[in-house]
Formats: sequence, C-alpha cells, structure tokens
Amino acid sequence: MSATDESLLKEARFFSVNDPTSNPFIYPLPPTWWSRPYEYEWCRALASPGATVLDAACGISHPLKFYLGGHCKETYACDYDARITSWNTISEEIIQDVGADALRLIHEHQGWSKVRYSQASITALPFGSHFFDIIFCISVLEHLSPADQELSLKEFARTVKPGGKVALTFDYPTVDLAHLKHAVAAAGLSFANEFEPTPQADALHSEIWGKLYCFRALLTKP
Repeated sequence: MSATDESLLKEARFFSVNDPTSNPFIYPLPPTWWSRPYEYEWCRALASPGATVLDAACGISHPLKFYLGGHCKETYACDYDARITSWNTISEEIIQDVGADALRLIHEHQGWSKVRYSQASITALPFGSHFFDIIFCISVLEHLSPADQELSLKEFARTVKPGGKVALTFDYPTVDLAHLKHAVAAAGLSFANEFEPTPQADALHSEIWGKLYCFRALLTKP
C-alpha cells in the first residue's frame, strides 16, 4: 500500500459511491445491507495479518469476524446477544438471514473456527488493557444512546494498544458528529486524519429507513 493510499484510508468522512466495494464478502451481501460492501472493503484494507483484532458488537450472521479470523493473527468477536457463544445458533441465524449457501461459504472459508467469541457489551469489554492492535466497530453507534457511545469509546481506548487504531462506521444523521468529536477527545483518542463533517456530492446514501448516509472514522490512541 502506498503512502497516499494509506492516507486516504485514514480520512474521517462519508463513504462515496466511488469508493472500493467488496460483494460478495465471503458470501453475497443482502441488498438491504446497503453500506456493508463499502464498510467491509474499508475494513479489509485496514486489517493486518499480524494484528490482534476485535470485531466489537459483531452481530450474529455478519461476516466481518469470519474474514478477520482467517486473515489476522488473533481475532476476537463480542456481541451483547448471548447467541454469539454458540456456533449452532450462529449457523441457524446465518441460514435465516442470508441462506444455507452463505453458511456453506463460511465453512469453506474456515475463518469462523479461529475466532474467539464472547458475550459482552461494548460499554464494559471483558478484555485487558492495551490488548488489541485494532478494534472494528461497524454500524453500531447508531444503535446506542449518546451516553453509551461515550462509554464504548472509553472502553475502546482502554483496550487498544498505544499506537493502535479504532475503525468506526455508523449511520448519519442518527449519530451526531459534533457529539462524536467530543466523545472521541474525552476518551483520549484522536482522528487519524482530516475530519469532513459534510456529505459530499457523491456520498453514499440510502432511502430504505429514511435518508441515511454512512460515515467512517479511523481513530488512534497516542
């Protein structure tokens, strides 16, 4: 990866329809997951084979954790849903959400078997301090109250290594960007590159649940 490409990955901005995408991502992604092909491709570009990583609030059927399990040195995945600790229930959810072919492709990929799964809230992570090289938190913050967003960012700051990264994506305007900037600073984290708070002309958006944009931000810990 060139220095220019790496700098572009660090930009805190809205996804563009011209950004790289990954679909399928292990399996073909449902159309209603409108932003995930862009989010997952960004995550793929950030993931390092030598890294210890966390997929925070990973969801049950979502494939990022399976990709990371097959790509990174050590992969952890946590979710508040207790089903995350049972591969049988994960399998059932995959079949229900995206079909039996998706489960077959996940099994063929093999990354699923290398992930360490745990039930946990991201406001109180069950991991030691300075443990992860990078934490991924994808399309989660929009489901949290502002107070829980703040607690989660503090937990990410506690559990990521000095010099480590936190990769966030979320729906806008559901998440308030001014509040996010305050919460990031209060947690002791900083944005890795320029912060652009206004959707550009080619910003990716969806009308499925009202007009939503998808924002990405790479944070660093001093």
